[in-house]
Amino acid sequence: MGAATSSAPATFSDHVFKLLERVEHRVASNPSEREAAFRLRYDAYRRIGFLKPRLNDTLYDPLYDDDPMAWTTLSFVDGELAGTVRVNFAADENAVLPGLQAFSDILAPRLRRRQKIVEFTRLAAKISLSRVHSELPYIVMRPGFMAAQHLEADFAVATPREEHIAFYKRAFGAELWCKPRDYPGLTARLACMGADYRVVRSAIEARYPFYKSTAAERTALFEARDLSQDMRSPPARALCLTGSGAEAPSPA
Repeated sequence: MGAATSSAPATFSDHVFKLLERVEHRVASNPSEREAAFRLRYDAYRRIGFLKPRLNDTLYDPLYDDDPMAWTTLSFVDGELAGTVRVNFAADENAVLPGLQAFSDILAPRLRRRQKIVEFTRLAAKISLSRVHSELPYIVMRPGFMAAQHLEADFAVATPREEHIAFYKRAFGAELWCKPRDYPGLTARLACMGADYRVVRSAIEARYPFYKSTAAERTALFEARDLSQDMRSPPARALCLTGSGAEAPSPA
């Protein structure tokens, strides 16, 4: 019993690193993977009352999911789809960005100044796994953090509902740019949050070292969508990194 106790993870980051050993990140590139992501989104959003019922049981946004500068990321635990988040990239006022639907007055001026924005939307996690792994939201959002570095973003943006504002502030150093507003297609009001990525990155990685990644891992995830025979991007396996972070509760 003493040996088991001494080897138990001591911090929140230790727990995440342990789970990362069983995780693969992937970008959904073929129809079956995309369908799985859209269904997981729908299930998650329906469960919390975000959406009215739909006949096809999917949450698919053609404009934002099919844009060339969009990536629907998938995170697998032991081969099981555990979560998804969509990453959209914009660098000028003509770009496609989900947040412009409700926060054009906040985001458009930055885009007119040619500031590069990575936005995270459609975060969803499998309920059965999130109940077992309270750290799962951090795992699912890890590809978003990687994308901001890979795309050399000036700002990372998210549009959470009010009860998740604290998570994005804690996990990404995001500031509240706009209080919750009505959001098209959803029954909930969403806020707009943003972080100066270059400013906050080192502090976030120091607190949560599991967000660190290598250039090879980022390239495998975001630049090689269609290299394998089944038209899937190759898995970007989470690398074993050392370090510890401050313990923090999950928003789930």
